Amino acid sequence: MSHEIDFRYEPQGKTLETYILSTTRRTVIRGPLGSGKTNASCWKGFRILCAQEPDADGVRRTRGIAVRNTYSDLSSTTIKDWLDMFEDLGRYVAGGREPPTHYLSFDLDDGTSVEAEVMFIAFDRPEHVKKARGLQATWVWLNELKELSKAVVDMLDLRVGRYPKEVAPTWYGIFGDTNSPDDDHWLYQLAEEDKPEGWEFLAQPGGVIKQGDGYVPNPDAENLINLPPGYYELGMQGKKADWIKVNLANEYGFVIDGKPIHPDYVDSLHCRPLDLLPRSPIYIGVDFGLTPAAVFLQRKAMGGWRALSEVVATSLGAKKFAKEIQLHLETFYPENEVLPISGDPAGDQRSQSDDEDTPLKMLRAAGLEAKAAPTNDTALRYGAVDEVLTRMIDREPGFLIDPRCKVLRKALAGGYCFRRLAVTGERYADKAEKNMFSHVAEALQYALVGAGEHKHLVRRPRADGAKKRPPRAITD
Repeated sequence: MSHEIDFRYEPQGKTLETYILSTTRRTVIRGPLGSGKTNASCWKGFRILCAQEPDADGVRRTRGIAVRNTYSDLSSTTIKDWLDMFEDLGRYVAGGREPPTHYLSFDLDDGTSVEAEVMFIAFDRPEHVKKARGLQATWVWLNELKELSKAVVDMLDLRVGRYPKEVAPTWYGIFGDTNSPDDDHWLYQLAEEDKPEGWEFLAQPGGVIKQGDGYVPNPDAENLINLPPGYYELGMQGKKADWIKVNLANEYGFVIDGKPIHPDYVDSLHCRPLDLLPRSPIYIGVDFGLTPAAVFLQRKAMGGWRALSEVVATSLGAKKFAKEIQLHLETFYPENEVLPISGDPAGDQRSQSDDEDTPLKMLRAAGLEAKAAPTNDTALRYGAVDEVLTRMIDREPGFLIDPRCKVLRKALAGGYCFRRLAVTGERYADKAEKNMFSHVAEALQYALVGAGEHKHLVRRPRADGAKKRPPRAITD
């Protein structure tokens, strides 16, 4: 027995309406929590598949891809929101080797029918960009865009407009929704500085607005009709100002969302402009992978460390990264002695490279002396950084960082963290979360252990023969 499903939707705000109706090749909406962004993205995708020109058989065929950074977020948010609205219009298949997919099949009042696929794919790390190769899609929805790497977005941008084949796509492109990122995020640079052609960036009103030293609910916020009374006023209770600024006021900023691995770092204490010591050698720590990072330091005579600069790359192989290090040294430290680079011991494993050479060998081939760090033990690496952070030498912190080290500063301020676990109580993962801050933070660790800062943390057997347990990271 057939039945009709009547869909009616009215955007709850001018920005939401502009987003849904936009025909710009790439459209991004940025808004606070509760502003209806995800819901609007679902409707935008649905509108596209209904508006596709039918083929000779009267069938409107499209293929969409809904993207999130992790499968846990994809399942709990993206897929759930889509199916809450449109599950009855087709068949949802999950499990097996293929990505979770919603196969939609329904008739329209004009006598045509819709046959569409919406695939749900997670891109946990930039190297997962290979997942996008070979995809043939009409459109891509980037859910919570700030959590995705630019490399993933760039690749997906070239996978749209490739389906259907029989009839050209009526519209194709990418669209995405997001909370506000940090002001040194690639999305900030794209939207506020580069402002490229073919992109439209929309900002919703904040759920709260600044008043004096605090925030108050914004009467012009969007989607209020679908929120509980006092949603934003109650949402501010017990929250830190940086969290409110980003998540409720829709302003660019940095939020710590986890347990900082180096809680002794205080930006106001440890960060200041630093002068190059002309006769002091340069220490370098490197973390490899497709998002490599290098930190350049000097050590004062009494043992104080100074982080002078950093090189942080995205989706760059070891051979090209070696050239970046070389160029950085020639530009900023042409007269200084350069000590052997201390790198991730995994950098001597071939599995990290498409070539037969390892990342460390590629550094050496570029004329850079490099060695594996003496340990990859996380407790010793964490401890080496913690020790210098708490050290005071001649009334000066034993570790100082120049403001040029933008990513390392945010990493030490809490971007490099233990991920909060989705369980009752304050519990955290026992390993550092892999994110945009982890590589540069670990590069610093490799530099310090390479210089021997971990040695006094290794406990030797006591005279009475009793063994002491090695140090370990406290994570909860």
